[in-house]
Amino acid sequence: MNFHVKPQVYAPTIELKVSNLSRSITFYQEVIGLRILDQSSTKARLTADGVKTLITLEQIDHSVPRNDRNTGLYHLALLLPTRKDLGIVLKHFIETRNPLQGGSDHLVSEALYLADPDMNGIEIYADRPHEGWNWQNEQVVMDSRRLDVEGLLSLAGEETFTGLPQETIMGHIHLQVSDLESTERFYCEGLGFDVVTRYGNQALFVSTGHYHHHLGFNTWHSAGGTAPLESSVGLKHYTLLYPSEEEKTNAITRLTNINATIFEENGIIYTKDPSGNTIQILVG
Repeated sequence: MNFHVKPQVYAPTIELKVSNLSRSITFYQEVIGLRILDQSSTKARLTADGVKTLITLEQIDHSVPRNDRNTGLYHLALLLPTRKDLGIVLKHFIETRNPLQGGSDHLVSEALYLADPDMNGIEIYADRPHEGWNWQNEQVVMDSRRLDVEGLLSLAGEETFTGLPQETIMGHIHLQVSDLESTERFYCEGLGFDVVTRYGNQALFVSTGHYHHHLGFNTWHSAGGTAPLESSVGLKHYTLLYPSEEEKTNAITRLTNINATIFEENGIIYTKDPSGNTIQILVG
């Protein structure tokens, strides 16, 4: 089952503010394995298949580093087509001695974690077959267990990393927020997502179509936090794709009804969640 096509609502792309475009491009090409779709002096769009933009990088003047206590991006998550692909990526990281922040078996998926030069978090993961996901009381069971490194490397075999597979997509976006109550109201009552997992009062995961999560939120470092400065590196905005103009209009109406921030730039509708994270609302 494909959880990232119509009629689902999902986040296919993200735009990041970076301090040094050349340095970031080198990282995303050589370490992550993406390709440049197009580039200007201050901006670059990155792709896996040569068609769809996954990540846009924008260099900002007089940038300041991320503050983990602010709201914003926790990580973007690139979804690979197969477990073998994840093994090949892991082998590449080991061979190039690229530092990782960790790896986990989440039951529904297996994941590797690292950060880009501006400390924007990145997850690279592969889903387990959805038929094996365990749902209890309308919540999907997830965990953080030891990653089967040996099994992944065995699948990779002697294959050489040549970049991320063309089928790689943005699997989910995970955000740091100031509180979960207002976040849940905004994303569920406003944007139309369903809660699929809660971890007490510290983390919340939502999706459409019974995916394990299209969006994640946590307050682990950012409880009561404020949005970052405009000059801070990190999240500029991410995109939510609705299946039709009608669904998009319905979402905007719901956002209006809960007094959410909505604005338009160059004919595109944007909204801000209660923690100041900016979302571009499109149809596709």
